[in-house]
Amino acid sequence: MKMDEENKEKKEDEEKRENVLEERGEDDREIRTPEEEDEEEEEEEETDSKDKARRKRIGGHTPISASSSFTSSPLLSSSLCRGRGGDGGEEDDEVRVAIVTIEDESCPSEPFGNQITRTEEEEAKEEEEEEEIKEEAISDEREEEEEDKVMSPSSILLSQMKRKLDHGPDGRPFPSGKKHCKGNGYLSPSNLVQSTPTTFGDLRLANGHSAQRRRVTSGPPPSGLQDWLHTFQAWSGPERLLALDELIDRCETNQVKHMMQVIEPQFQRDFISLLPKELALYVLTFLAPRDLLQAAQTCRYWRILAEDNLLWREKCREEGVSDCASSRRRKCVRPGPMVSPWKSAYIRQHRIEFNWRKGDKREPMVLKGHDDHVITCLQFSGDLIVSGSDDNTLKVWSAITGKCLRTLTGHTGGVWCSQMASATVISGSTDRTLRVWDAESGECVHTLYGHTSTVRCMHLNGNRVVSGSRDTTLRVWDVTTGRCEHVLTGHVAAVRCVQYDGRRVVSGGYDYMVKVWDPETEVCLHTLQGHTNRVYSLQFDGAFVVSGSLDTSIRVWDAETGGCVHTLTGHQSLTSGMELRDNILVSGNADSTVRVWDVRTGQCIHTLQGPNKHQSAVTCLQFCRGLVLSSSDDGTVKLWDLKTGAWLRDVVALQSRGSGGVVWRIGASDTRLVCAAGSRNGTEETKLLVLDFDLEDGKIESE
Repeated sequence: MKMDEENKEKKEDEEKRENVLEERGEDDREIRTPEEEDEEEEEEEETDSKDKARRKRIGGHTPISASSSFTSSPLLSSSLCRGRGGDGGEEDDEVRVAIVTIEDESCPSEPFGNQITRTEEEEAKEEEEEEEIKEEAISDEREEEEEDKVMSPSSILLSQMKRKLDHGPDGRPFPSGKKHCKGNGYLSPSNLVQSTPTTFGDLRLANGHSAQRRRVTSGPPPSGLQDWLHTFQAWSGPERLLALDELIDRCETNQVKHMMQVIEPQFQRDFISLLPKELALYVLTFLAPRDLLQAAQTCRYWRILAEDNLLWREKCREEGVSDCASSRRRKCVRPGPMVSPWKSAYIRQHRIEFNWRKGDKREPMVLKGHDDHVITCLQFSGDLIVSGSDDNTLKVWSAITGKCLRTLTGHTGGVWCSQMASATVISGSTDRTLRVWDAESGECVHTLYGHTSTVRCMHLNGNRVVSGSRDTTLRVWDVTTGRCEHVLTGHVAAVRCVQYDGRRVVSGGYDYMVKVWDPETEVCLHTLQGHTNRVYSLQFDGAFVVSGSLDTSIRVWDAETGGCVHTLTGHQSLTSGMELRDNILVSGNADSTVRVWDVRTGQCIHTLQGPNKHQSAVTCLQFCRGLVLSSSDDGTVKLWDLKTGAWLRDVVALQSRGSGGVVWRIGASDTRLVCAAGSRNGTEETKLLVLDFDLEDGKIESE
């Protein structure tokens, strides 16, 4: 009876529940009895114990309850747990999320924006994973207990690797959150968007190389190599690192060196190509031109940058190259679409410099004329050379072909001095006149009369020329009109040398005097007294007047005050020629030496002598490209380095040198040297020697 009553009561209770559910419209939910609630509490306790074991395994992170707003977080792992709970007979689903701090490469995070979804299959996998974690923990404990037992070498290595995975290479336990990740529930690298290369093949491809590198071919591969590689590939990332640690410890020095040679190039980066073009060009400005030429051979993009025209313009400015136009007669480099004009100019200047200093000796072009007479003056401009002689003529030569283009006749006495600007030539003669010539047509444009004795010196500036004569006077002429504008009187002996800068005239004479004139007022501003013999040479740069005398001294004067600033002593004879540029004075003397001075301090910087010095009087000097050219009665033209004072080489050496051959005059430009040579005893023909240093040469280009 009691059983029937209990069954009846239960049946009535079930009918009531059904009615309540129908009223609420919640047929899909289950109303739990107190007994069922107790069973659920037991299940929750089991779940909590499982969660605690799982938290311990993944590094101590505590699962938390998360709302739907957390499901899109990139910091959430895909290992999610479902729990149950509710109040008042109502049950809600609860999602538990393990938040993993990304602190190790072996635990990659999911890309931002990926949302985590769960299926029944994933939940089943999670439960299986929890069981695996428990089993692994038990197996780890067993392995630690059996460490002292005898094991095979392979099992010993695996045991060491497992211990390092749990405790780190130094034997210390991993800190919280830094244990390696295992299990399918975590994100794998294959699920990520690969932004960086993951293998050496990928790295080589990223650097623009083939994925296959050159292999060692010293012998056949060892047996079991493929099995060993398959085993290595089956391991996780941390396991591979630990295996490499052990492998490197067992390598010899040459094997480690081989690994370095293979690995280091993989991590090299072309930072120039990664920079914006403006920054890359700025970096390249710090390279020397020789290094830029080498950088251009690196790759196509580097070549584009290294050919930048503005970059080479700056390099040319640093080297003092002011003209980017190529030579009219030849190209500096092979023409191409990427050739910079400034680079071409720089290479050309470098080649010319090399030809001057070290180029192969070539036979000079010989220009014969004036018979056996002496060539007294030499001028050249562009491709025209003009020589004056005591045979009363001047000759115009082509510096390219070496032909005599025309002979300028009209003087009735020997030509002793000349000046040239473009195609205009002015000559002074013992016939007491000056003549103005058109070198291209050979026509005498003007004959300038006024001097009463030999015209011994002159200096041209613009369209004005100042001439000095043995009649002790100086005259200022307008070359265009042929009119004498001013006569400067004051010397009491022949005027031997003159300089004119367009504002002041400076003259030196056989009366031992140096005078500074204002040509417009014809007033002598200063008479510079101090020399004790004839003055044969002058230099004037607007600030300093430098005079060389037969008394063996050289004096430096202040052009504005007329005071003697320095007296330069050291030469033993007549100073026959001087060159002044940028406060550096070079003097040639009949004592066969050449000296380099600083006119600001009066100090002798170099004496150009030594085993290769001249063996006779120095006849002429020229500055050129940081070089000093000196000619001599010994029949040679020597090349010296202005900065060091070192002898470089003899650019000209006559066959009759030492036995009568003489180089009387020299003229030099950046690319050519012209020498007037002959002899006083018939051992050498009178001739002009022309050397061209603007020549292409395979050997020079390679240098």
